[in-house]
Amino acid sequence: MERLLQHLERFSEVLEVSRSTYVSTWEPATVRRALQWASYLRHIHRRFGRHGRIRTALERRLHNQWRQKGSSGPGPGSGLINFRSLGHCDVLLAVSLLENRALGDAAYHHLLQQLFPGPGVPDTDEETLQNSLVSLARLRSAVHILRLYAYRENPEVQKDPLVKTQAELLLEHLQDVGKAEAEGPSRFLNSLWERLPQNNFLKVLAAALLLPSSSTRPQEEGLELSSPETPGEGRQELVRWLLGKSNIMSVFCRNLPAGLLASVVGRHPALFRVYLGLLTDWGRHLHYDLQKGSWIGAEPQDLPWEELYNRFQSLYQAPPPLKDEVLTSLASCKAQDGDFEVPGLSIWTDLLVALGNGT
Repeated sequence: MERLLQHLERFSEVLEVSRSTYVSTWEPATVRRALQWASYLRHIHRRFGRHGRIRTALERRLHNQWRQKGSSGPGPGSGLINFRSLGHCDVLLAVSLLENRALGDAAYHHLLQQLFPGPGVPDTDEETLQNSLVSLARLRSAVHILRLYAYRENPEVQKDPLVKTQAELLLEHLQDVGKAEAEGPSRFLNSLWERLPQNNFLKVLAAALLLPSSSTRPQEEGLELSSPETPGEGRQELVRWLLGKSNIMSVFCRNLPAGLLASVVGRHPALFRVYLGLLTDWGRHLHYDLQKGSWIGAEPQDLPWEELYNRFQSLYQAPPPLKDEVLTSLASCKAQDGDFEVPGLSIWTDLLVALGNGT
């Protein structure tokens, strides 16, 4: 067992080196040994996948490695993050080497020969690796598109074919990273949030949450790293991520257009409840200015009355049960305020009157 753990630790080091400039010293024989090592660990994954004791020991060693490095946890594409990642460690190594320009010409050509030996080589492992590389390339292209077209602006998100494509690719990538690790989708979304322009990313999230099941593109057989997941599960990953990130959820509800948000929360009740709660909280920050004869905020970041009304109006004009729940919530807030009917005493009274009048 200890020898196996040492192999795992040393391969983690090899994987880390494969992303550095040190690969400039690698010879073709080094590349071949590294790929053989990866193939051996993939064999370990297949052999001991249902062996609880060995699997637990390997998982513990991997987690200890991240703690020793002072990392809060591995991010997307970090490498060996858990036992499941051993199942495609050869893909991780191959992609790292293919993308590393420091790799010498001789070693690079030998890598290509190892990965794509050509016809007439009956090696199922090679076929699996090639298919996995194609699958991973498709996923990398998803992130590339998200970054490349991040600055394109189109107010009609639902009618923008590019945003729709970005949303489809995002869902596909979420499904695949979820196969490698349960927390993979969350880490992937955290990474995108930190690296991409936030306004564009929010629109892609909204478009993904609105996609019908039939619109996501079918997965090709033979390109899966494990069992397939449905597009609906990808959307649920987005919902869980937003619900677990209160600050991001607040930005999501504050920055997206009112009509778009009404459509999104109409599809996802859990998001609707949070959105309605945020609107109520934002409304409580406003006070009535007698001189101006309107509701204003005490701080510059407070939501203006006009925007608050527009957002409530979008929900009020939505089909049931959204409209009914909005009216029930506003009536409850009005009752808690004293159930006043005179304008200017309760923002909830004024909102109900404005919604009823359509003004």
